[in-house]
Amino acid sequence: MALLDRLKGGQGAPIKAAKKRLDIRSRFEVLREPYPGRKSKVYLARDKQSGEQVAIKVLDAKKAAEFEARFKGLNKPSEGEIAAQFNHPYICRTIEFGTTTEGAPYLIMESLGAALNTILGVGPDAIAGRRLKYLAQVGEALDVVHKAGILHRDVCPRNLLFTEDGETLKLTDFGMAVPATGRFLEPGNRTGTPAYMAPELVRLHKTDQRLDIFAFGVIAYEMFAATSPWPGESGGSGAVWHTSQPTDLCEHCPEIHPSLAEAIMKCVQPDLSKRCPSMTHFLTMLRRAPRETAE
Repeated sequence: MALLDRLKGGQGAPIKAAKKRLDIRSRFEVLREPYPGRKSKVYLARDKQSGEQVAIKVLDAKKAAEFEARFKGLNKPSEGEIAAQFNHPYICRTIEFGTTTEGAPYLIMESLGAALNTILGVGPDAIAGRRLKYLAQVGEALDVVHKAGILHRDVCPRNLLFTEDGETLKLTDFGMAVPATGRFLEPGNRTGTPAYMAPELVRLHKTDQRLDIFAFGVIAYEMFAATSPWPGESGGSGAVWHTSQPTDLCEHCPEIHPSLAEAIMKCVQPDLSKRCPSMTHFLTMLRRAPRETAE
């Protein structure tokens, strides 16, 4: 079975790349000029025909080509091809992808609200009472991605976006995603956000879906503790080596239920043999956490 057929996740037919090049300002009313990302810029726009408000991600053509060149000869699907296969309530919906009239890759996606990092910056109380729900949503999204045979490779608060009503947290940005097969798992492709990169990725060892589980665990820990599992190493190169054991979450949050703390701590284990083996396993542990005391 072809890779793109396997990426559906059992939810609808895959979206094919647009054949015609996109002239953004001809087709869309730009509501907000793009703010630059590391490898892209994002417009908030309204489709002049349908009236739908969307986000348009336009990649830097040169940087995108440099990244794809790492996988020359491996038939790696593009970001658009990967993202467009998922039709899931907890994954940002990709409506269309292709190339602009300027020759840059683009994705048209559903318009969402604030990123989790902006909320965490206010403090964990901003999401108190909803943390279990959000953990379950992101965990289910990652479970779907992994079962489709994909590693996200950049799970971080910046790539988790809330719906406008704040009820749902969605996984987005497949710019660094690769198939979870063969040479894509071999050492040498160190990409991601430093504070959330698993130690095996930093040390250029072979990887698998557990690198995403590690990043997810760091986020879950921060949602409750408002600090890194490694205090004093909250960013930069020092944060990603994780040479010591993470601080027990219960030390920061004595009120957290032990079963929930255990589930999160299993995700942030530097030792792969001790780390949570799959998102399915984590979700099972999460469901066992008593709802009335877990928050």
